[in-house]
Amino acid sequence: MSEKINIKPRAIMQPAPAIIASAYDEDEKADACTLAFAAMCSHNPPCIMIAINTTAKRKTLKDIHQTMEFVVGIPSTTQVAQTDYLGIASGYDEDKIEKVGFTTTKARYVNAPVIDQMKVSVECKVVNITEVGSHTQIIGEIVNIQADEDVLEDGKISMKKVDPIVYDDVLYDYFKVGEKVDDAFKPGLYYKD
Repeated sequence: MSEKINIKPRAIMQPAPAIIASAYDEDEKADACTLAFAAMCSHNPPCIMIAINTTAKRKTLKDIHQTMEFVVGIPSTTQVAQTDYLGIASGYDEDKIEKVGFTTTKARYVNAPVIDQMKVSVECKVVNITEVGSHTQIIGEIVNIQADEDVLEDGKISMKKVDPIVYDDVLYDYFKVGEKVDDAFKPGLYYKD
């Protein structure tokens, strides 16, 4: 076993998703930004958490504060360039969505844009907003999920078919999801009495 080395504390959760949060501004214009700070945070009601850098120039954050609704899109590895650009450019400076060739449609249950090119889109209503250091943490209750038919397997979303982007926030790299290792909640049964 190798020796453990202490390193400087930093935000770390590996792997992290690369997701795209979208919202409408006060003129009903769609905006979006790429985030790596995102996670499930409740089964009942179903909720997800996103965190947007408060210190950066993030128009999407302002839009979510205003509408209290947003959509999380899950991009695939074929959309790395577009996803990366939505994270490095500001909606205050240009129409980022149009620049990358994406189009939007109004979500079915929230007043927020669905990026048509996302294979999975999660519609959310804000239930809590908290400032946490450099980021604004937003918890959204999931009110609808839209998924392209070709990513479904027995009526459920297949991660393999979505082919999501995985982000390494330590070395700043993008990855693909690897092969399945085992079924969840089964290998641990070996240790049950």
